Amino acid sequence: MLTTRYVTGAPNWIDLGTPDIDGAAAFYGDLFGWRFQPGDPEVGGYGLFQLGGRTAAGGMQTTPEQGPPSWTVYFQAPDADTTAKTAGQARGSVLTQPMDVLDLGRMAILADRAGVQFGLWQPGRNKGLDVVQEHGSLCWVELYTADVPAAAAFYHSVLGLETFGVDFPGGAYTTFVPAGEPEDAMFGGVVPLADDPVEEEAYWLPYFEVTDPDALVARARERGGTIRLPATEMPGAGRLAKLADPYGARFAVIRSEPRA
Repeated sequence: MLTTRYVTGAPNWIDLGTPDIDGAAAFYGDLFGWRFQPGDPEVGGYGLFQLGGRTAAGGMQTTPEQGPPSWTVYFQAPDADTTAKTAGQARGSVLTQPMDVLDLGRMAILADRAGVQFGLWQPGRNKGLDVVQEHGSLCWVELYTADVPAAAAFYHSVLGLETFGVDFPGGAYTTFVPAGEPEDAMFGGVVPLADDPVEEEAYWLPYFEVTDPDALVARARERGGTIRLPATEMPGAGRLAKLADPYGARFAVIRSEPRA
């Protein structure tokens, strides 16, 4: 379970890069009840999506040169510089070198062996997201990749993540757990691309908890979003849907099934 008790290797931040931050703020505000709080010029306009006054995500306007519209998942690192160096040694890439963000923390953008982008956040004054697991907040992350063993080895060497197989009706699912944590601390999974009918490239997909996936899918469609996978019951997990916002950033929503 994803919590705000952030430990090394756990997702502790997420942000959106979009060509239209005002349009994106309106879209996600309609879906999740977020309000966008623009940042000061000293942080390049980077702002915060607030849910009831608590930070649920970050976001900023980006250019085509900075990459396509997308969500980036960040993982907690006690030392971003050392972790970035380890990623390079593990045949990953450092896309943005570690740098301080005022006194808030230290960040870097990396890519794994398959070229999948992800971030590191070394907390300073900002410890991470204020809210997870509630309606309109991050609750799960999922890695799509062509080579599950290679991905598991990479994230183990770089972030210390362990993998566990979880049995579901129709098969098994590989999950990620921070080092030294119990299995119920799983925060995400890894899926072979060949096994998924929707995904066509390797990347990290964020899931947001919602109370009514069907109603949210309808709202997303009305507001210019794309329905990549209609609301579907997934035994053992919950009812989920995969979407893209009007600018192409992909995300998923789920009404999670209560755990026994």
